[in-house]
Amino acid sequence: MDKSHRYQLMLRWSGGAKAPAADYASYSREYRVEVPGKPALLGSADPSFRGDASLHNPEELLLAALSACHMLSYLALCVRSRIPVVSYEDAASGVMSEIAPHKIGFTEVMLKPRVVIAAGADAEKAKALHHQAHDICFIANSVNFPVRNKPEISAAAG
Repeated sequence: MDKSHRYQLMLRWSGGAKAPAADYASYSREYRVEVPGKPALLGSADPSFRGDASLHNPEELLLAALSACHMLSYLALCVRSRIPVVSYEDAASGVMSEIAPHKIGFTEVMLKPRVVIAAGADAEKAKALHHQAHDICFIANSVNFPVRNKPEISAAAG
């Protein structure tokens, strides 16, 4: 049985409608990501790289993918462990730095999930499941930099 999962999308540079890319300082960095059957995602470069700050940039999307994958992995583990999760939020952050001469990349990501579990649920087990979620997160397993997490677990008022 094939255990591969395949994904596809269409990325279109929409900045060409404003003007051709002929000068580094002035060409538009805007793009559109289309996945069949889903709303389009509009993006641009980070403002540090002459992009539009009002649009999502690839760096934010990578951070969002890591955060969402961790959350989905964690929720699946909690459900299987019979730990009811009432709410989940993550104040994720990442650092990009020079990793070699003329080469920039992410050097670390920190996930800070704040999880509220049902009153009476096992808080220690809920916290420990974050380590397991990290181990099974597809996106974290695909990057070459550390993805750390500092979970905070609290119980809902009973």
